[in-house]
Amino acid sequence: MRDADVVVIGAGFGGLAASLRLAELGADVVLCETLRYPGGCASTFTRQGYQFEAGATLFSGLGEGQLFSRWNEAWDLGVRFDLLDPLVEMRTARWSLSVPPDRDAFIERFCKLPNADPEALRAFFHTQRRVADVLWQLFDDPSLLPPLGGTSVLRHLGRSLAYGPVVRWMGRPLSDLIDHHGLTGWEPLRIYLDAVSQITVQAPSAEAEAPFAMAAMDYFFRGTGHVHGGIGRLAWGLTEAIQRAGGEVQLANRVKGVRREAGHWRVDTRNAEIRAGTIVANVLPQSLSTMAEPALNGALSDVESSVESGWGAAMLYLAIGPDAVSDPAPQHLQLIDDESEPFMEGNHVFCSISAADERDRAPGGQRTVTISTHVPMTKLHDLGPEAQGRYVATIQDRMRQTLSRRAPALVDDLKFEMTASPRTFARFTGRHRGYVGGVPRRVGWRHYRPRALWPREAAPGLFLVGDSVLLGQSTLAVALGGARTAEHLATRLSV
Repeated sequence: MRDADVVVIGAGFGGLAASLRLAELGADVVLCETLRYPGGCASTFTRQGYQFEAGATLFSGLGEGQLFSRWNEAWDLGVRFDLLDPLVEMRTARWSLSVPPDRDAFIERFCKLPNADPEALRAFFHTQRRVADVLWQLFDDPSLLPPLGGTSVLRHLGRSLAYGPVVRWMGRPLSDLIDHHGLTGWEPLRIYLDAVSQITVQAPSAEAEAPFAMAAMDYFFRGTGHVHGGIGRLAWGLTEAIQRAGGEVQLANRVKGVRREAGHWRVDTRNAEIRAGTIVANVLPQSLSTMAEPALNGALSDVESSVESGWGAAMLYLAIGPDAVSDPAPQHLQLIDDESEPFMEGNHVFCSISAADERDRAPGGQRTVTISTHVPMTKLHDLGPEAQGRYVATIQDRMRQTLSRRAPALVDDLKFEMTASPRTFARFTGRHRGYVGGVPRRVGWRHYRPRALWPREAAPGLFLVGDSVLLGQSTLAVALGGARTAEHLATRLSV
């Protein structure tokens, strides 16, 4: 039996970050992953000679001095980050908007949309930026993030006045900010905020918790870009860094169960058993509850119910001819078919096109395209198996309709198509039932409870990381949560 200080379950970015940080701090760590490749929901997989992003396609933390750039340099990962201009183009029936990486330039473009009120819009984005600046500073200086030591607490106390703009909007929906600035009736702002909030905090503006959404609105301007060759390049790079730091990575080694014995955890994997004092699980709480013995007795029930109120994804994986898109750079499009309908079920899609020079991703100069839309999982699970299939097929038809209306060039030169449902997504990523995006940040004070802002210990020595706990949804947030949990554990392990 292999003995280790820590076993990490799951090589999503939370598990990769926790493993690398633990190894950097001197812990004996073993990372076990069900799939043959790392990355989880942010991975790159191969089918029929094409390489596609499983889910996420645009990533933050890539700017100078940010987490992924620091690791890229520190471990000589050789991963290329492309900071794009524009980052995203949003297209509706009546207008389109290219989002540049410069925030002020974006606001000026926004002010030129039909019937805009530039003065009110600038005031709106000024209020939003005051909140975003405070919250993004925490990501830029992770020592200010939970768990907090004495020095960190003192630093927060010294910054207490700066948190005033955040406190003002806590427990309120983002739509209150729109109302406050007299912009309620201007549809382009509502459409933009609904689209951005849906892909970041997983809720429309009328439901989104304002401070989280106000920070997420700056996502495009905070070191966000494209990982050349696919996010899998970064996941593989971090996997190699873990091994060089002294950790062990076991891919294609599913963890079947964990049980507590004599003050240790016994981890039953496909290949062998491992004994460890601590487990870090980068899985959804439902998966952890299923594998843990003794039973967790509802220790994660609040997180489980929050996840189940969220989303799955329907996907289209396409390949297009080399001349379908004239711009050789990677492109990211948010396409909206009908602005009056909810931004889900194919009416709103996020579409990412690989770069022309990412030649390993498709044969014959073709380019790959990953297209996703939100699927309400409560609605899906209320249907029987056959009805679920029909429902997902209807959503994918709507996705094709939206694509043909807002980005017809992608349909006109189509070379390959593969569809995916939440069930398929679960197979690609190992994700319980195909849930995506973690816990929707719908309005409410529950997001600020201590248990929501601290490493989540489900049982003695059994910690949960990932997009359903501590920091939340984005790849950067998940990785920072994993790293901070690792640093918390290192003090316990005395390494």
